[in-house]
Amino acid sequence: MSGLVKWLLRLAGGAILLAVLALLGAYFLLSRSLPDYDKTLSVPGITAPVEIVRDNANVPHILGQTDADSFFGLGYAHAQDRLWQMMTMRRTVQGRLSEVFGTRTVKIDSTMRRFDLYTLARQSVAVQDAETLAALKAYSDGVNARLNEINREALGRGAPEQFIFNAPIAPWQPADSIALIKLMAVQLSSHLENEVLFARAALALENPDRLADIMPLAPGSGIAALPEYAALFPGANWSRIAQTTPETGDPLSPFKRRAFAGASNAFAAAPSRSASGGTLLANDPHLGFSAPNIWYLARLNLTSGGVIGGTIPGIPAILTGRSARLGWAVTSSYLDDQDLYIEELNPDDPNQYRTPDGWKPFRTTRSIVEIKDADPVTLTLRWTENGPVLPGSHYNLAEVTPAGHVAALNWTALSPEDTTMSSAIGLMRAQSVQDAIDLSRLYIAPSQNLTLVDQSTIAMRTIGAMPRRDARHESEGRMPARGWLPENRWQGTLPFAANPEFVAPSGGILGNTNNKVVDRPFPMHVSHLWGDTQRVHRWRRLMQGREVHTRESFIEAQLDTVSFTARSLLPLIGADLWFTGESAPEGTPERLRQRALTMLADWNGEMNEHLPEPLLYAAWMRALMDRLIRDDLGPLSREFDHPDPIFIERVFRNVDGAADWCDVKQSAAIETCTDTARMALDDALIWISERYGQSLESLRWGDAHQATHDHQVLGDVPLLRHFVNIRQSTSGGDNTLLRGRTHGGNGPDPFHNVHGAGYRGVYDFADPDSSVFIIATGQSGHFLSRYYDNLSQLWRRGEYIPMSLDPDLARAASVGITTLLPTDQ
Repeated sequence: MSGLVKWLLRLAGGAILLAVLALLGAYFLLSRSLPDYDKTLSVPGITAPVEIVRDNANVPHILGQTDADSFFGLGYAHAQDRLWQMMTMRRTVQGRLSEVFGTRTVKIDSTMRRFDLYTLARQSVAVQDAETLAALKAYSDGVNARLNEINREALGRGAPEQFIFNAPIAPWQPADSIALIKLMAVQLSSHLENEVLFARAALALENPDRLADIMPLAPGSGIAALPEYAALFPGANWSRIAQTTPETGDPLSPFKRRAFAGASNAFAAAPSRSASGGTLLANDPHLGFSAPNIWYLARLNLTSGGVIGGTIPGIPAILTGRSARLGWAVTSSYLDDQDLYIEELNPDDPNQYRTPDGWKPFRTTRSIVEIKDADPVTLTLRWTENGPVLPGSHYNLAEVTPAGHVAALNWTALSPEDTTMSSAIGLMRAQSVQDAIDLSRLYIAPSQNLTLVDQSTIAMRTIGAMPRRDARHESEGRMPARGWLPENRWQGTLPFAANPEFVAPSGGILGNTNNKVVDRPFPMHVSHLWGDTQRVHRWRRLMQGREVHTRESFIEAQLDTVSFTARSLLPLIGADLWFTGESAPEGTPERLRQRALTMLADWNGEMNEHLPEPLLYAAWMRALMDRLIRDDLGPLSREFDHPDPIFIERVFRNVDGAADWCDVKQSAAIETCTDTARMALDDALIWISERYGQSLESLRWGDAHQATHDHQVLGDVPLLRHFVNIRQSTSGGDNTLLRGRTHGGNGPDPFHNVHGAGYRGVYDFADPDSSVFIIATGQSGHFLSRYYDNLSQLWRRGEYIPMSLDPDLARAASVGITTLLPTDQ
């Protein structure tokens, strides 16, 4: 017996030893790709030495003696820290993810191939100006210098993920950077899905009057009556069942649900409204969270002066940031730059479609999607005069496409002469607000609101190509239109002067929270869809509450967690519930409801992570939205998985009979809105009790509202996910200035914070070097690096790091200096 025990101990000890050796071996291989920031390297492609000074937060200060050398250094730094991110994004826009990830991403690749964005990016290289071409070439050379170094010195394939997936890396090219801007256009676009959803709701609702409730316009909008969608296609047969699982659920997918299509805050103060006498600017672009964060901080030395701010690895530009003289900020404009068309097929020849001039053949090409561990798939890509033909699975297009028809998309990002990159590169050299506005003429897509400040002037301009539509357009771009009618087709783009512009406003304050910026009739309307109707009210109050502002007051506004939505909706929804009813014994549902209502009645609307009331409020609104729409919309109700404040307000104010949503059609009784609100609160309390217990006072919003910075491909791997995912308790909510967009849906964690400000910056031009910025995770994309999450706790606590252009300050606390030397030195 003792001999058996000894052998078992030996086997266990051997297994442990082998496990330890395996872990050590894995660590050795994975750590080989950790970059060395303190070295000297000879590289081809530069004309003079380039210093990359890493400050104590690992922000690279790239000090080249020419612009081209600085862009080379930026490419090298991006590839040092975010190589896997860059290569994954490039594969996404090329439609080549399946070569690495297998069948998981075939649907994503197939749809991306139909857009053919990479071909359009290659064609767009030729239309860039000479300075931009030089920057793209130098940046590509910098990336490739790092790739050559990795191969030459066996530096762990450049990223730990490369060992797991063994994805071959091709040299970087100028077209790759242009393609990534087009990829951002995909991620920031929501009009396509919104058109499909509008049509699906129109087909699902028995009463067409209720469409204005569930798909509301921003307050102040006006629109002529639209035709019923079904009436556009008399006698059509409609598929009410989604054909396949949508592409939006995969973390690798660039196709986002409309709730996550992009949001941001930006605001500026003129010297007359600044305590310091200089202009002020704040910006926090909102995108989906991931680890690493999409943003990367950098400082570039250009002949026109230093620039510093947020970059996206793969794109050689400071997209939001400042120089010594100019600051720029971006917010999604929601300009309607997409239109869906239903194209009629020739019943005698399905290779032709109807046009205003009769039947014409599709422009077709073949494309082969290579798939890891599976047979390749051959696609036939079809284009009409309106744009590419999309698959029926894309945002459930099949449900709104009649038999004998296909859906095509027109979109400004499909331009083969896209000069957006030239605009972005030129902006870094601009010396004034007017210079920046003039350069923004070159900007095509994705459309943004560009907020600008120089030493004395503040301005905001909507940038991006605006389609020229006919005033007779049958759907005004709110739902798919018939592609063969000439009045529905685009007539080019509007002149740059048509884009909204605000320069030096008399009040001295400018800002945008993705709210509606103009109230113009169609077709000069800019958009029928806007990203915010709520945050702007809180922002306006904070701006008007002070005669003059400071850097600190702008930071306070950026981090504000008070929900205007909660303050306005709760008194409306609970009007007949507050402090009513008989006293109920402890332990009963009635007593629990009374306790919840009492807590909410005393709450000021602050979505603080340490408070219980935000969770009570959020759970109630979620349950209320579900009860209001489920019986009317059926399965389609799953698409409306975030409470819409405008919809709820219309219902409880009974605007144009909207209170009809409160009655459950399948029941004999007639439910009032008070009944529905009470039942929804009970639903919410049951869910909370099952998940967190009945002690309402001990609830914490932050326990439910965790920020989920998850790795896109390793985030679900058991054990490994604890090393690659970054989770944090956070304040804020769907409609606060400190925006923490919740996941939504009926899953186990509907209030996880999945979308928000991955970058924050506040710039004070009375003392530019006192400006501050931060990103949500860390500079490195290597999960074994100490810079993988070094900024995450600062970000969570609402803290910042210095944003200085002073190279001596960066050197004084540097964690390393990389010196790149020309090969002939």
